[in-house]
Amino acid sequence: MNKAKNQVGLIFFPAFDWAITPDHPERQERLLYTRDQIQEEGLFDHPSIVEYRPIVATDEQISRTHICVPNLDRHVTESHRIAAGGTILAADLVVDGKVDRAFALLRPPGHHANRVIHGSRGFCTVNNEAIMVDHLRHRLGPDLKVAIVDTDAHHGDGTQDIFYNDPGVLHISLHQDGRTLYPGTGFISERGGPAAFGQTVNIPLPPETGDEGMLMVMERVVLPILQEWQPDFVVNAAGQDNHYSDPLTNMNFSAQGYAQLTEMLAPDIVVLEGGYSIESALPYINVGLLLALAGLDYSKVREPNWRPDTVRQSSALTAEVARICDLVLAQWKTRQEEDLERVFGQGDFFERRRDIYYDTDNIYENQQEYIRLCRDCPGWRVIYTASSHFRDPVAAISVPWKVCPKCLEEARTHYAAEEENTNFAQAIWQQPISRS
Repeated sequence: MNKAKNQVGLIFFPAFDWAITPDHPERQERLLYTRDQIQEEGLFDHPSIVEYRPIVATDEQISRTHICVPNLDRHVTESHRIAAGGTILAADLVVDGKVDRAFALLRPPGHHANRVIHGSRGFCTVNNEAIMVDHLRHRLGPDLKVAIVDTDAHHGDGTQDIFYNDPGVLHISLHQDGRTLYPGTGFISERGGPAAFGQTVNIPLPPETGDEGMLMVMERVVLPILQEWQPDFVVNAAGQDNHYSDPLTNMNFSAQGYAQLTEMLAPDIVVLEGGYSIESALPYINVGLLLALAGLDYSKVREPNWRPDTVRQSSALTAEVARICDLVLAQWKTRQEEDLERVFGQGDFFERRRDIYYDTDNIYENQQEYIRLCRDCPGWRVIYTASSHFRDPVAAISVPWKVCPKCLEEARTHYAAEEENTNFAQAIWQQPISRS
């Protein structure tokens, strides 16, 4: 048996009792076929691959990240708690030195879940990676730096929303161009809020991008940015719907490509996101990914219908991907030269207004957000939100890590006023601080 370079912890949770509909593409078979393939390959018998049972995330852990309207129990099932808990466990295994790397192979997915939750979007209700990052910071402190590299074909808009103004998180998303795929976001111009400008890095790729294009992005853009930013942990939100056989997308990636990407990225923690080619792709992608994490040979991993010309892309497409790489990298290199007053204004607050559609639950949300522009800290935020299923306005206060005393006092005062003036007021105090 080949010797592995890394000890890998695998957390498996198929959520047998949770489904949107019985025949929905996001269903338990996404993971069950993978488990069969892992067993068939004998990977559970390898001494460097150890399976762990997930834990259940607490209400407190979820509420560090999300504002649930009208409350957490309205939206969050036991399956969501276990998926989030399994992701937390993956991080703990790495932090505690029990494994070198961890793979949270679980569902339901989470990267379309925003800070505010009125329902489910893109099959996601709570954001597993974001909950895990907030858990890590509560364990290790506010100076922790985490990079999330999202390789799902759909833009990780929920993760971007949560960490948009968070200087401790670098969010890189490789995805099919939002002009051609849900959720219609993730453009290069989306670069982050006033306290974290440039740390939102979007790489929208043309449909039919294959192995050559995806790996070019990793080599030319993602790895240089990570090398410069020097995160303490690298998290891969490993959506697998960039595969050429996926029924919901138009990309051209292969299982071999995914394994190579994983080897290049060398993530500390991998969390499953999308991927809906249940029999033709997911078992082979996940086996290749697991082998790459362990440092084992993945060269023989192949889909049954793979042919050498399957993932070939045109020279014109390759040139377009190269152009996108150059543009994104140029923006990264000049991010600190931008005039932030020009981008965010010179007032006391930066305002964002958004209309958000929850496609899974057919809910429309109207949201208005104000970010305090502060020279001494990331600034507290207030979000006013209402939706077609909960029309009473909600005021949500978010107090960031490393908040300065002035902003902390402002946030407390504003929260007290909102409790007086609105029917519903909630708050996220990200750093453990006294609220009195």
